[in-house]
Amino acid sequence: MKILYGVQGTGNGHLTRARAMQKALLAQGIEVDWVFSGRPREEYFGMEVFGDYQCFQGLSFSIKAGQVDPIKTVSQASFTKLLKDVQALKPEQYDLVISDFEPVVAWAAKVKKVSCIGLGHQYAFLHDIPKTKNAFASYAIMKWFAPVSEAIGVHWHHFNQPILPPIIEQQSFSTINDPSSKVALVYLPFESTTEVIKTLNKLPFRFIVHARDIDCGFYGNVHVKGFSVTGFKDSLQACDSVICNAGFELASECIHLGKRLLVKPLAGQVEQLSNAEALKTLGWGDVTDHIDAKSICYFLTTAKATQVRYPDVPKLLASWIKQYPRVELRDIVEMAWSEVDINSQLESTSSPKGVMEWGR
Repeated sequence: MKILYGVQGTGNGHLTRARAMQKALLAQGIEVDWVFSGRPREEYFGMEVFGDYQCFQGLSFSIKAGQVDPIKTVSQASFTKLLKDVQALKPEQYDLVISDFEPVVAWAAKVKKVSCIGLGHQYAFLHDIPKTKNAFASYAIMKWFAPVSEAIGVHWHHFNQPILPPIIEQQSFSTINDPSSKVALVYLPFESTTEVIKTLNKLPFRFIVHARDIDCGFYGNVHVKGFSVTGFKDSLQACDSVICNAGFELASECIHLGKRLLVKPLAGQVEQLSNAEALKTLGWGDVTDHIDAKSICYFLTTAKATQVRYPDVPKLLASWIKQYPRVELRDIVEMAWSEVDINSQLESTSSPKGVMEWGR
């Protein structure tokens, strides 16, 4: 079996999902041609696992000072280049086409009338899940951005919808959390690291910051590190708390590992605002609109964690893909949620328990 798999490369979360899927697909003997878009090729890292992948400009959001810049987003979009890239792909030559919110592969399949499976967090928003209010136009754009013929969404909880748990590479982490660790990991790639450090220096805590806009080294109580797949995983394993934007994948790993979580959603980014709503609904993380000393201090002195042990979703999906379309998606959805284990260290009555209850 040979598949074409497109991945939105604007954020590192999609790449983390792709690495987990590549390992699982390889174990099933499935050959994959990978396509990435959303950032220049030289800005990717840790890509060896994907072999001879293709890289396109695609479409992406422009971020300025921690929020989406809609004018720059539109002005930088090259629809002529997108059309050219779409025409260059040959999705009809594959047994299956998959898009993780990647527009070039999704549109190539649509234009050439080839079925395309959408696999990723964004497709969960097609269902009745917690969402930010008054953003109907944005949800319509999400449908248009990378259209697919069959959508498989993933989220932290099922919300009684036919979606899957997060795609996490199980072998990457020990799920034993060290409560004695008193260091917080800070990952805010859309903020000015210099300004973030000024805020962190006001606090009596230790921090690890991963960033690319400042030299690595020690800045008072802040240890700045660069970007690498293994280096970031080591930092995540070593910390007891994480402060980050409200992207999906890192928050998923934090919940899986039982880390205390404080998120600051990007202003104007519907997915992140909705993720923040979901975290508040579940009671599995704290949310702030601003990165300031008061918010961080309150979080680090009061927050507790909830650990949710998720099953090996990549393995389940790879097995399903190999048998597609002979096995119903519903079968692996029910199987996946039956294996979820919630260990509520945060004694929150709002944390949903149990397995998928269809029809409720």
